[in-house]
Amino acid sequence: MLMAPLPVLADTYLLMAEEDGCFWCAKWNKDIAHIYPKTAEGKAAPLRRYDLHSETPDVEFARRVHYTPTFILVEDGKERDRIEGYPGEDFFWSLLSMMLTRAEISLEEAS
Repeated sequence: MLMAPLPVLADTYLLMAEEDGCFWCAKWNKDIAHIYPKTAEGKAAPLRRYDLHSETPDVEFARRVHYTPTFILVEDGKERDRIEGYPGEDFFWSLLSMMLTRAEISLEEAS
């Protein structure tokens, strides 16, 4: 009996570049961090964090990260898209949704 191979799931996550004293990082943490893992977006692209000045994640960035927070959609170790800065709660969700759509990441499968 032949079995079809299982689809290989991409290692997809949202990488947050942050730094100590970042006002907008703290605002994102207050507004979003506690609910993000519970959302379809958070399940489709779980959050990982790194300190911009003391860590070097194993990611092939499209370009250098200059601002915090920067949210980088990573798939199989490569940057797919990014949001630079935190534009507030409503805009963040809209930008994240557009980013996931461009990357063809379905939220229906994640929920």
